[in-house]
This record gives sequence, C-alpha cells and structure tokens, in this order.
Amino acid sequence: MSETWSGGCQCGAVRYELLERPTGAHLCHCRMCQKQFGSMFAALAGVTKDKFRMTRGQMSNFRSSADVQRGFCKDCGTPLTYEPLNRGNISVAISTLDRHSEIKPEVQYGTEAREPWFDELHQLPAYPSGEDQNGGLDFALLLPGIKASSRQHPDADTRHWPVTNKDDEHHG
Repeated sequence: MSETWSGGCQCGAVRYELLERPTGAHLCHCRMCQKQFGSMFAALAGVTKDKFRMTRGQMSNFRSSADVQRGFCKDCGTPLTYEPLNRGNISVAISTLDRHSEIKPEVQYGTEAREPWFDELHQLPAYPSGEDQNGGLDFALLLPGIKASSRQHPDADTRHWPVTNKDDEHHG
C-alpha cells in the first residue's frame, strides 16, 4: 500500500508530493548544507525520483557542484531539495514536509564540519514562543501581530494560495 507525503515552501508558491514514505532520514553538517539551509545542518530524507512530483509552481535550482543541484523557492527562499544528478534519488528538507514530525533522522553526515557545541544544545534553557528568561516581553508583544498577519502556508495542501475564501482553505 502506498502513501502520499505532501510538502512545500514557506510561502506556498511551491508544493510537492512524495508517492511513498521518505527514507534515509539524516542530518548533514557539511559546509555546503550549512550554507544552503542558512543553519548549522540540513535535515533530509528521500525517495527515488519517480516517486517525487511537483503539484504547484516550480522550484529554482542551484548547481552546488558538478554532481548535485539544490532546489529552493525563488519567492521565499525556502530550501527544498538535494538532488544528486548521477543517481536516481532526490531528498527533501524534512522540515518542508507537512507531516515533518513523523520523520526522525537516523544518522549524521558531514561531521567534520559539525559545530563543536552541537552536542550541548539540549543543555540550553528552552522556552515556548513568546516566553524567555525575561518574561518574553518584547517577543510576547510582537507574537499576536505576527500570528495574525502570517503569510506562511499551512501544513496541508490548499486548492488556492493565498487563500481568498476560508471554504477553499483545504482539500481532500
């Protein structure tokens, strides 16, 4: 039995489907992934290319080496894919999947570039959005306005985006 996994960029201009559960979930700490994601690592999982299809818009691609291209949304900049050109697979950024929490990384690569403090992150103080050690006054004041005016696409497919009628918000 096959299952479909949907995902897309932050603004909703680009949406995709995976026609099976992605596998090989991993973190990559290599410097190229750090730069692509603007973060200290990339979280990726993949499928064979025949199990990947675009459902809205088009990705832009950056050829980061002779063998790899990296897909992203040209409108909002969300990193979406890692595609080795000489292989039959494509990986998506786990965080761009609508059901991202169901995919847990199993291994780490590129550890030569992993930040020396990475293994200490769990020791940092942690707060929910709008709260911090100072009571979160600055961010707490901004949070309602950010939520009310968010242009972020929801974690579900929509018939149209941006949504103009609440009845059109979700399908299927």
